[in-house]
Amino acid sequence: MTKPSLSILVLAALVLAGCGRHGGIAPDADLPRVAVRAAAVEQSGTPLTQVVSGTVVPQARATVAAKLLASVASADFAVGQRVQAGDLLVKLSAAEIAARVDQAQAALSQAQRDYDREAAFEAKGASTADTVHSLDERRRIAEAGLLEAKSMLGYTDVKAPFSGVVVRKFVNAGDLAAPGTPLFSIEGEDRLRAEVQVPESLPALAPGDAVFVESGAKVVKGSVAEYSPAADPQTRTRLAKIDLPADAALRSGQFVRALWPAGEGRTLVAPASAVSLFGQMERVFAVTDGKARLRLVKTGARAGDSVQILSGLDAGEKVVLSPPATLRDGQPLEVQP
Repeated sequence: MTKPSLSILVLAALVLAGCGRHGGIAPDADLPRVAVRAAAVEQSGTPLTQVVSGTVVPQARATVAAKLLASVASADFAVGQRVQAGDLLVKLSAAEIAARVDQAQAALSQAQRDYDREAAFEAKGASTADTVHSLDERRRIAEAGLLEAKSMLGYTDVKAPFSGVVVRKFVNAGDLAAPGTPLFSIEGEDRLRAEVQVPESLPALAPGDAVFVESGAKVVKGSVAEYSPAADPQTRTRLAKIDLPADAALRSGQFVRALWPAGEGRTLVAPASAVSLFGQMERVFAVTDGKARLRLVKTGARAGDSVQILSGLDAGEKVVLSPPATLRDGQPLEVQP
């Protein structure tokens, strides 16, 4: 009798195995029922943001210029020097203005004497009221002239308008300063802002609304101080100024990114305890017809006890919380409240 070949034996074994798989009991029928807790996958609104680049600037900044024609007598300060409000930074030399003060003082003294003399005569009936009134007006004109001369003399002492740091120096001793000539620039250090150009397609914010600003790994919470209603016709952006907190530890001129609100997106959220790792894969067990069904998922950001589901589940599906290590695909479940 001829022995069957090896290929025939293998084929027969495969046929018998196939018949046994389809004609026998399903593999999950012998799995025991497991008591589990479950929760539904929910759809949640997630705030969206768009990164907008900007620069840190001080709220207080000024370029101080000369108000008269004079030579610079002294400018004893340096760039980077911290100064207090009222500190003398530039001294201008204008001898003619000092002479004008003396001249105005003398004119006022003369006008005052004339007025006093004529007022005494009027009281005795030796002068008229018109003469006294005319001298009184001359006296007041002389007072105004003296005040003007003193004001001009005050312009020779150029002081810091507020406390801060000198960022630019434009003159040195011996230079000639004319009205409008910049002398120095100063910036405050205690209050900073981020100025950003916001695309007009993004939502408008009102003063006081919160905006997060980041620089490197540092993120601080600022508030909108000013927001231009008009867009630049060239860039189609609107200028926004964001007040930064005092402890932001940023500096003037630093590059920052503002996370500008851009509406709300819809995302799926599930309890983080429902997700387990199997090698490099993330998986959950969904509750379907009273049985556990294995699903491979992809997760996103985590927030507290919840995790964002990017793919693998639909809203409303229930997932097993903290699934036992022995739980198998297709295993019957007893979902507890």
